[in-house]
Amino acid sequence: MTGRLQNRVALVMGAGSSGPGWGNGKASALTFARAGAHVVAVDRDPAAAAETADLIAAEGLSGDAAACDATDGAAVAALVDDAIGAHGRIDVLMNNIGIAVMGGPVELSEEEWRRVLDINLTTIFSACKHVLPHMTQAGRGAIVNTSSIAGIRYVGYPYASYYATKGAINQLTVGLALQYAKQGVRVNAIMPGLMDTPMIYGQISTEYADLDEMVAARHAMCPTGRMGTAWDVANAALFLASDEAGYITGHCLPVDGGLTMTVA
Repeated sequence: MTGRLQNRVALVMGAGSSGPGWGNGKASALTFARAGAHVVAVDRDPAAAAETADLIAAEGLSGDAAACDATDGAAVAALVDDAIGAHGRIDVLMNNIGIAVMGGPVELSEEEWRRVLDINLTTIFSACKHVLPHMTQAGRGAIVNTSSIAGIRYVGYPYASYYATKGAINQLTVGLALQYAKQGVRVNAIMPGLMDTPMIYGQISTEYADLDEMVAARHAMCPTGRMGTAWDVANAALFLASDEAGYITGHCLPVDGGLTMTVA
């Protein structure tokens, strides 16, 4: 369907990819633009943000790029002010910033623990902090947070900080959804399962002998026999951001090919 976000302004945090190919934020930004939104593609890496904006422009769609370190609250405040100044409103906020660092409490340093919390969780807090006043003033808005099935179950990797932050994102989503429901703002999360995105090649591959072993093992773990893609996440995000999901809030949606339905 086209026009599902027609004339909306979507702020996509983490709209670049961490490597070649399609990450969740990059695919979601283009999907939102294809649905009629003006997309502000935000990434810490200016080149990654510009690449996504260029892909949007190449299809004759509407978007622009913005560089922002979303762990810096003042930078996020300035980003939101700029977007409001340029476009007058923010209708959709997608929070898609996250990393996976291997290590349990014994192996992980306190500095790395705090870094993952800052990147995975505080970035969502900051974006919501500065966007929510504009949404509540408008009496409407949709926030989509990218979580993970790691927020609700063990997935076989030793990344304690990732489990902790994704579980926190889920409950933050629920709390915000209920707090702001009467003000017209919906807040939902997507919990991707085992996805074939650039992130896994740089941040998960260390747990395997080589990339071929990683890909084969992850495909085999999925009930579908294959990993999902960033487009699966993007399509779910589009639904949750659109008016078709107008009576859905506080939901943490697995996009996992049925993986969380299997016995752990």
